[in-house]
Amino acid sequence: MGSVVLTTLRQKWEVDAAIRNTLDKVLVLRFGRASGAACLQLDDVLAKSSWDISKFATAALVDMDSEEIQVYVDYFDITLSPRFYLKQHYM
Repeated sequence: MGSVVLTTLRQKWEVDAAIRNTLDKVLVLRFGRASGAACLQLDDVLAKSSWDISKFATAALVDMDSEEIQVYVDYFDITLSPRFYLKQHYM
């Protein structure tokens, strides 16, 4: 998972440090999985906009598949990761 531009956080101490060290900006944490097409598309949008938001926000990717990250998944009550849902239209 990941982006060349955005940091991927895979361990609890990395998320702790990001939260602790981001005092004067908004911290955007994208929780997701490397296998998800929607996550990859969202990562691309965040990477492309990272320079534009850099004065007021910091974005990072959080790997939900990491065992250590489950503490934050439970704490923030994350039950879904980004996905595409296809609607079928019936005539």
